[in-house]
Amino acid sequence: MIHTRVCDLLDIPHPIILGGMGTATTAPLVAAVSNAGGFGTLGTSAFDAATLDTEIGAIRERAKKPFAINQLVFQIQEDMFADTRRARPAGASLACARRDQDLRDYFQRAHDVGCKVMYMAGEVPEALRAAEAGADVLVAQGTEAGGHVVWMASLPLVPMMVNAVAPLPVLSAGGIADGRGLAAALALGAEGVLLGTRFMATPEAPIHSNFKQAIVKSDGHDTVLTEIPDLASQRVWPGAMSRAQRNKFIERWSGREWALRQNARAVGKQVAAARAAGDVDNASLSFGQDAGLIDSIKSVSEVVQDILREAEDIIKDRLPSLLR
Repeated sequence: MIHTRVCDLLDIPHPIILGGMGTATTAPLVAAVSNAGGFGTLGTSAFDAATLDTEIGAIRERAKKPFAINQLVFQIQEDMFADTRRARPAGASLACARRDQDLRDYFQRAHDVGCKVMYMAGEVPEALRAAEAGADVLVAQGTEAGGHVVWMASLPLVPMMVNAVAPLPVLSAGGIADGRGLAAALALGAEGVLLGTRFMATPEAPIHSNFKQAIVKSDGHDTVLTEIPDLASQRVWPGAMSRAQRNKFIERWSGREWALRQNARAVGKQVAAARAAGDVDNASLSFGQDAGLIDSIKSVSEVVQDILREAEDIIKDRLPSLLR
């Protein structure tokens, strides 16, 4: 069994964490990851305070295991952060703060109710800011990841962050979909992995089945870093671009961002309707480059067990055989 410091810190058997994706995590997926021995994380972007309470209750009905609640600091809502603290999950997962926001205040309030604080960063200076503010776990998010990312790939970012924030544990995120990714992350000094795209391609994920098939069909080369999804939603993320599939929606507005700004409200409604209908051509589809490693829809339990089995085989058999 692969056991790291983060397993002890979060009270989980396996160092596999679900990313707190705002519109792609609901109770069935979060509970399934925790029940499989990982650490489920609920994204909150799709909820308000009332529905968040309901969703937290649904997680606890399905799993008597540790989980986290994720919030984006740049758009944090105090009533929802209060609900998070009232629920006292094992972890408070935070990300994407503006430079002028006080991380220490949010971290302290989470610590006051017994939450471990996990903070995602795509740059070492941001990780250092979070470490100095009292984070318990840092997540090094490489630019390979789906959704909102910055510019550095995981291969250099993870060991740089491990060195910078030592002795705090670091998780690797971005580009990981199998046991090879877990073994590589551990070799780079990470204490575990945080997965998004791989868990989106499961029966438990709440996204439309057409979007899951888009991940399976992807060769990993069909994503692009763009501001187009944010312009359509009229929500600007601080210092990040969005990694999305290069579909007709993206191609329609690429190079015409100025026109999209003028028509953002109408386009945003069209994109929301396309998402609800499972229209893979005209919705905004966020997933990572590791989609090229995903060739089937598997249950969360299968995903976790396959990753662990492959990583253990690499660590026990392949790597020792290279020593002479």
